[in-house]
Amino acid sequence: MRMGIALQLLFTGLGVGSIYALVALGFVLIYRATNVVNFAQGDFAMLGAFSMVVLCIGLQLPYWLAILITLAAMLVFGVLFNFAVYYPLRNRGFQPVIISTIGASILLENGVLAAYGPQPQTLPALLPFQGLSIGPVFLDSQYLLILAVTVVMVTLQYLFFEHTLLGKKMQATSQDKEMASLLGIPVARMTMLTFVYSSALGGLAGILVAPILFVSVGMGSSIALKAFAASIVGGFGNATGAIVGGLALGVVETFGAAYISVPYKDAFAFILLILFLLFRPQGLFGEKVAEKA
Repeated sequence: MRMGIALQLLFTGLGVGSIYALVALGFVLIYRATNVVNFAQGDFAMLGAFSMVVLCIGLQLPYWLAILITLAAMLVFGVLFNFAVYYPLRNRGFQPVIISTIGASILLENGVLAAYGPQPQTLPALLPFQGLSIGPVFLDSQYLLILAVTVVMVTLQYLFFEHTLLGKKMQATSQDKEMASLLGIPVARMTMLTFVYSSALGGLAGILVAPILFVSVGMGSSIALKAFAASIVGGFGNATGAIVGGLALGVVETFGAAYISVPYKDAFAFILLILFLLFRPQGLFGEKVAEKA
């Protein structure tokens, strides 16, 4: 019986952690491309979730059409975000850009708050069946979908960055913008594409998480903080670390809520973060850099 409960919690934790992993990937990609942290990344998920509520509940559109419209809108939003928030400040150091992303986050949250109010919204499950049971473990359909989409996205991302010319150009830009520019790579365009992809990743995370969480203005900040912690645990700037860190954080949070305290479940992510900062600040997959005085 205890093993069944543990397996059930593990499955749930991996599902929640997959959302953190997708958002953490957005953090990592933008950081590698621009050397700044986009603190509005979690609000991309919030926008995706609210878009689904508006399209599915408000306009009564089919799920598949709402998903396509939401992803298309997030792609466009990524372009706008790049030109409005990052591009004007790209040559002024990292601090103005970080402050700009924080301002964008506040603007997005207050804009949605003004439009829809503080009342949390709900969204029905994406799949028509509840799930399936394997022994004592019930595999909820929404969590299965989240895990499946995460695996597919991680696989596609690997294939894209490792086996396509565009992906290699984006990687070269993230590693050394000056050298990439000298080689004829359009750095500004590659950076914009990174924002577009990160925006779509955040929107996809919002689409997946909307049926299992209340869709609210504050959900973006909560997801962003945990995804940021996950990226640090995994090794900031490392895509593999973002995935592993997100999954680990989801499992720790779920087991902590089940066996220690539900009201303090959000604290377990930050306890894990503090432990890593104290004992392994480079994260699981980061490299320790030595500095000479």
